Amino acid sequence: MKQVLLDLQSGDIQVEDVPVPLARRGLVVENRYSLISAGTETALINLAKKSLVGKAKDRPDDMKKVIQKVTTDGVLSAYQQAMSRLSKPEPLGYSCAGIVTETGVDDFAVGDRVACGGAGYAVHAEYVSVPKNLCVPVPEGVSLHEASFTTVGAIAMQGVRNAEVSLGETVAVIGLGLIGILTVQILKAAGARVFGIDIDPEKLALARELGADQTSNYDGLLEKLQVFSPFGADAVIITAATKSNAPIEAAGHLVRDRGRVVIVGNVGLDIPRDVFYEKEAEVVVSRSYGLGRYDRNYEERGIDYPIYVRWTERRNMEAFLELVREKKISLDRLITHEFALVEAPGAYAMIAGGKEKYLGVLLKYSSNGNGKSPAGNVAVMEKSPAKGEKKAVPGQNLGCIGAGVHALSSLYPHLPVLPISLRGLATATGLSAHWVAKKYGFDYCTTDYKKILEDPEIQAVLIATRNDMHAAMTAEALAAGKNVFVEKPLATTLDELRLVVDAVKQYDGSVTVGFNRRYSPLSRRMKAFFANRSSPMVIHYRVNAGEIPADHWVHDEEQGAGMLISECCHFIDYMQYMTGAKPVQVYARGIEPVGTVSKYDNFQAVLNFDDGSLGTVTYTTLGDRAYSKETVEVFSSGAVGRITDFRELRLMKGGKTEKERRWLSQDKGFLEELLAFARGEEPDFAGSVATTLATIRAWESIDSGRPLSIDTGSVGL
Repeated sequence: MKQVLLDLQSGDIQVEDVPVPLARRGLVVENRYSLISAGTETALINLAKKSLVGKAKDRPDDMKKVIQKVTTDGVLSAYQQAMSRLSKPEPLGYSCAGIVTETGVDDFAVGDRVACGGAGYAVHAEYVSVPKNLCVPVPEGVSLHEASFTTVGAIAMQGVRNAEVSLGETVAVIGLGLIGILTVQILKAAGARVFGIDIDPEKLALARELGADQTSNYDGLLEKLQVFSPFGADAVIITAATKSNAPIEAAGHLVRDRGRVVIVGNVGLDIPRDVFYEKEAEVVVSRSYGLGRYDRNYEERGIDYPIYVRWTERRNMEAFLELVREKKISLDRLITHEFALVEAPGAYAMIAGGKEKYLGVLLKYSSNGNGKSPAGNVAVMEKSPAKGEKKAVPGQNLGCIGAGVHALSSLYPHLPVLPISLRGLATATGLSAHWVAKKYGFDYCTTDYKKILEDPEIQAVLIATRNDMHAAMTAEALAAGKNVFVEKPLATTLDELRLVVDAVKQYDGSVTVGFNRRYSPLSRRMKAFFANRSSPMVIHYRVNAGEIPADHWVHDEEQGAGMLISECCHFIDYMQYMTGAKPVQVYARGIEPVGTVSKYDNFQAVLNFDDGSLGTVTYTTLGDRAYSKETVEVFSSGAVGRITDFRELRLMKGGKTEKERRWLSQDKGFLEELLAFARGEEPDFAGSVATTLATIRAWESIDSGRPLSIDTGSVGL
């Protein structure tokens, strides 16, 4: 299928062939129309066209993160990660309408006409995969080109709801672009008196035609409003898009005492305190389409709010379509341009050129399947002539599943140097699959990971999906006769761990877990330093992770299982590697939860090993990210070893100190672990099971408040 993509480095718009997505937790829709959001999408395109310095100035928060990354990881590592993010194309669009071709939920059936919303979901593509709470049925009497406005309509609807307008009140709307005109019509449907404001005479005229009672430019604005409403506007809704502070300043003068100003558009927000203070006016920033926005449970999982949470995203979308059905909102006059999908670059060029006036710009799609399930979730990649192409190990073809941030920044950059052929790549979205496959030279890409497992030419599989998928996919891959490299954690529950152990025994397969730190050159040197030790080890592994947002997927009980499960396994494995011993007991304590601070993100775990060694993991999100993230200290036989952020090594014995420092980048051993897997080196699967079990027991120890034994026999090993 074809999809519109933005090159984040150059700002170029491209239409590429990518695999068709799968339904997953929602439905697949064959698009008929999608609406270009000129404001939101143009802002992203303009940012992409800027230099690295320009991007940094526009995104100071992101730049701060890069600087912090430089401090801990080194200049080269930070640069590579930043460029990796920028090199990935961005999907455009968030409002579309079409026909359901595949469904994984009961709310919709194949053949239904639906309107879809959501950035990253309702994109400009021939087929889209959208969760059920971001889809609504299109009522009879509403065309699909009208329905493609639904998401933008929901944005306008939410702005009106935040204004808390009642029958007969006066509302000023500043900015009569697409959302502004929709806002005018919604207000009229709600029984309000509307005063429209813009600098464009044509938009003022259109607003009057579609219901505004009075319109004006900024000349004599206050006087005109006082004639219209002597006490001022009960509410002001700002739908303009400008960096200027003029709209918020004007709103302060227009609103009545104790009135409300609602900000829908992206405008300057230097609020003139004196004006708002004297009126005790309220300022509200409207959040997108409605309640549920940015809530993973609502948007991704499809868990709805009870009806007393009245106006969610989906209900706003439904209400907008009902107003269209009742002819209380007219959209035909708002459609100024229509382009075929393949002409999308020209549509954006027209918008950027500024020579033609526009409001609603639609992309139109040809009918491919008329509601039939789409084929084409596998795309064969075109091969470009390679210079000095490496020779692969005979019979070793690799299939990869997943292409998230970690895979793209730490694993996949090493694929070109591995002694293995890159056969197939599977990701959840066609965009990621196509881009990564093209970048690294895979033979094909797909949105169905089972295609990788069913491919008889693939002998080895790399699994880099989210945590909740690791165990089941590993078991499936083993059943398909593949050798497996799976990112940590191997499992998030005891049942998942037993599933993998049983699969290894049943199918006699090989499983390597992505515990990369043991492969770091600095780790190898420190282990050699203690090779002749005569006493047990005492190890302290301190991790200053910094604050992790509460809505990050790693905290999701289903997908991430928290930082303890997701991260602590690394450090327990590292202790196993250093001691050469297995953990036999763990005792863990977490802090008492305060606000959004989790006890599973701030804890200490003490581990006993079967050679008498003792290890402590200290993990916290309460520190300053500018401070070093990881420090491991090892004490044994009158010697001390310390590694800081895998950039600095200090070895001390007999009053003498050896030092090694990596100035440009850290080396956590990602290349070395992948090389070991590609070469078929025997993995320490029993050690990986013990690590995973110890991590799960640490979680249980925090809950129970007592030490717990670690017996791999309990999971069948």
